[in-house]
Amino acid sequence: MPDPAGGGRPLRADAQRNRDKLLEVAVRAFSQGGPEIPLESIAKEAGVGIGTLYRHFPTREALVEAAYRSELARLCDSAADLLRELPADRALRAWMNRFIDYMATKQGMAEALRAVIASGGNPFSESRDRLTAAISLFLAAGADAGILRSDVDSYDVLAGLSGISLSAGEPARREQAGRLLDLLLDGLRYRADAG
Repeated sequence: MPDPAGGGRPLRADAQRNRDKLLEVAVRAFSQGGPEIPLESIAKEAGVGIGTLYRHFPTREALVEAAYRSELARLCDSAADLLRELPADRALRAWMNRFIDYMATKQGMAEALRAVIASGGNPFSESRDRLTAAISLFLAAGADAGILRSDVDSYDVLAGLSGISLSAGEPARREQAGRLLDLLLDGLRYRADAG
C-alpha cells in the first residue's frame, strides 16, 4: 500500500504493520470511547510512539477517516474470499453478518465521523459503490450457480441490509438481526420465474 504521507511510495513492511495496528486500535477506540479519545492512548495500545501515529495520520480527522475506510475495505474485500470458500448463498449470508458488524462500528464511530465531515472530509464518498460492488459479486455468482435470483439489484439488497442494521443491529438484538438476514436471503433465493 502506498504511503499516504510519502508521495505514493510503498510502505516498508514494518511501517505497514504499524499503520494496520494503529487503524485496528483506532476503530475500537473511536467506536467505544468517542471522538475525543486521546491519540496517545491509541498509539500506546498499538505499541508505537505518538510520532509514528502522526507520521501516518497527521490529524485526528485523518486517523478517523482512515480507520473508517479500513473497515469498509476489510468488509468489501472479504467478498471474494468468502466466495472462494463457500457456495454463493452461504458466502453472502456470512458477509451479511460482517455487514451488521461493520454498521455497528460505523454507528459507534458516528461522532468521530461527524468531526471529519465538519472539517471538510467525506469518509463516505466510496461507501455505496464499494458495498454494492461486493454485493454484486455474490448476486452474480449465485445467479450463475442457479441458487440466487438473477433479477435483483445490489442497491436493493444494500437498502435491505441497512434497514436490518438500523432496526436490529445492536448487539442485544443480534438474534433478531440473524432472523431478518435469513428472511432477506430466502427472498434472494426465491425464483422470480416460479409464479
